[in-house]
Amino acid sequence: MARAWGGTAAHRGYSVVVFVVLASLDNVAIGLVPPLYGPIADAFGVPQRLLGLVTAVSFVVSAAAAVGWAYVGDRANRKPLLMVGTLIWAAGTGGSAVAGNYPLFLAAQLVAAVGLGAVGSVGFSVVTDLISPRRRGLVMSFWGLSQGVGTLAGTLVAGLLGNTDWRRPFLLLAVVGLAATAAYLFTYDIRRGQSEPELADALAAGGDYDYRISRADLPRILARRTNRWLILQGLTAQAAFGSLVWLPVLFTERAEDQGYSTATAVVVGSIFATLFQLGGVFSIVGGLVGDAVQRRTPRGRGLVAAVGVLAAVPFYVVLFFVPMRIDVPDGGSTGAVVAAVLASVVTEPTVGLSLLTALFALALTSANSPNWFALIADVNPPEHRGTVYSLGNLVNGVGRAAGNGLVGVAFQALRGAFPPPLNYAVGLAAFQLFFVPTGVMYWLAARHSPTDIGAVRDLLHTRAERLE
Repeated sequence: MARAWGGTAAHRGYSVVVFVVLASLDNVAIGLVPPLYGPIADAFGVPQRLLGLVTAVSFVVSAAAAVGWAYVGDRANRKPLLMVGTLIWAAGTGGSAVAGNYPLFLAAQLVAAVGLGAVGSVGFSVVTDLISPRRRGLVMSFWGLSQGVGTLAGTLVAGLLGNTDWRRPFLLLAVVGLAATAAYLFTYDIRRGQSEPELADALAAGGDYDYRISRADLPRILARRTNRWLILQGLTAQAAFGSLVWLPVLFTERAEDQGYSTATAVVVGSIFATLFQLGGVFSIVGGLVGDAVQRRTPRGRGLVAAVGVLAAVPFYVVLFFVPMRIDVPDGGSTGAVVAAVLASVVTEPTVGLSLLTALFALALTSANSPNWFALIADVNPPEHRGTVYSLGNLVNGVGRAAGNGLVGVAFQALRGAFPPPLNYAVGLAAFQLFFVPTGVMYWLAARHSPTDIGAVRDLLHTRAERLE
């Protein structure tokens, strides 16, 4: 009977893969623009800070749109919403490629941002209905990792395909978005609440979990103290993370400071930024640790995230100031420059030290993502999760936009006292201090999570009795 309502294992696996891949693609779209600030600014005859504004505004628009998408998704069939959202961001990305001036480029990016809001918020709600509570940290680490990989892929694709023609990466991603929409057609409709142990017997017996969010639920959502701290922490956490989209620019500036041409420097900056963010793969470890500690104490996930973000701060600061000697063939082919950068990890001690520092920093902060996702699912009933995620994502978007935009202003203000690329290093280091209040808020979430988790379990038990 369970198979009839739960879908075959292969179909479930295919559906999870599609949703995780889509979560990465929306971050590819986000990651395309920052490495190409210089070429796009030159093409449109505008200063680079206006391209930083595009990224900042897109973060806010995407996060705001996600609230609407998520609320509708918590009330209706989620599959059509995901398909429509994917088509919208693919159209906006394609429009970015053919834009002839800055206003049209900005408009196309904002269209893409509206569609991107659906993928994260509605997709999160769907995926949580596929994961049992015991494995939420692990599976959500793949969800979060896919987003990090997407950002890396965006940085890499932008540097490799866009260093001579910035429009090519946008055209490629638009085509991939259309293919992803087609892949959605073959996913199965995942039932709301089907992963909850308290509901399993009732659903297997033919019951239907028909509870849906309403406006009256919004005060109750915000009354959960764990939700408050999970939402608010994004303001400071994403201010720090948002500043890191300038990482390719820092390494591009370092390459130009050592005498390399702009085209070569863009490739160098993209490759180094990609390498230095590989520590994000350790989010899997963060998810596993979160699951393990959570089984011992219902405060576990919050504590793991708090320790991770606080411990990462000194490693980030060291990363920005470690001197690097860049040795690549100026004006050489993209392949030759990439090969030289990869070889320098072994042959150049300063590069190897920088990479090791970056791996530690990213590995520690990667504990944040899977445990944040999992905690939202733990402390909220199924019909609230997409909306809570989107509210958190809205605050995340504001924080990331602030970090992305204000750090650009900081770079300019620091330029008088610290010539490039040192102004970039000082500015980025200062913005990582936002992780300190983030850690404190995770600790506060950990204090309240046992009560909120218990309340959700009691609620689902009560509802299961009514379904039988």
